[in-house]
Amino acid sequence: MIKVWTNGCFDVLHRGHIELFKFAKSQGNHLVVGLDSDEKVKRDKGSDRPFNTFEDRKEVLLSIRYIDDVWYFDSRNGLVELIKKYQPDVMVIGSDWKGRDVVGEELVDKVKFFDRVGDYSTTEILMQNNK
Repeated sequence: MIKVWTNGCFDVLHRGHIELFKFAKSQGNHLVVGLDSDEKVKRDKGSDRPFNTFEDRKEVLLSIRYIDDVWYFDSRNGLVELIKKYQPDVMVIGSDWKGRDVVGEELVDKVKFFDRVGDYSTTEILMQNNK
């Protein structure tokens, strides 16, 4: 079995996220998504985020056919520990992370970068709804 990992906050899902999950699943047999805690999203994205709670985000992710499981993390160290526990063969990361510090890349056989689909952005979607 080839195990695949991806992670993020996945606060307000859009087509770009679904395409990422589809691509990630195509890289192996079992896809686990690491999901940022509400507290981590707040620290990273600002006090008005997440828009959806962890439990709501998790349930939505689990309903997507490409995703086999969702695991929680609250910090960089927590993310590293989850990756160590799952021991994925492949990590799928957005191509905007090329040349940057990819947490856990030393723990996997391959890192695959996924190119964005269109101009989808949760931040942009939320900003447009607040106008």
